[in-house]
Amino acid sequence: MHFTSDHEWVRLDGDIATVGITKHAADQLGDVVFVETPEAGKTFGKGDSFAVVESVKAASDVYAPVSGEVVEGNAALASAPETVNADPEGEGWFAKIKVSDASQIDGLMDRAGYDAFLATL
Repeated sequence: MHFTSDHEWVRLDGDIATVGITKHAADQLGDVVFVETPEAGKTFGKGDSFAVVESVKAASDVYAPVSGEVVEGNAALASAPETVNADPEGEGWFAKIKVSDASQIDGLMDRAGYDAFLATL
């Protein structure tokens, strides 16, 4: 698993990246009440806003950690947005993206790097 400084995570399986927000981000948001995930077929560049998450505290854009085409959005989050709080780095994933440039993963942090980053906040 890899992480961005914007608190998204990426798990790469072949050329498909499953992405979501980190536990830290979910904890900071508080109770998530709405999630808009992208539809299959949409393409995004690295850093583009690709999803929206709203909580009792705030609404935030979620940024694509890698470029590519969405192959699946997590439609289950529409009826169960609380899944993002319960399992942010598992069942609370936002989208699966067919990565157009796998080398973008190299620029992301691993778990130890992300934990060290969080310690600086």
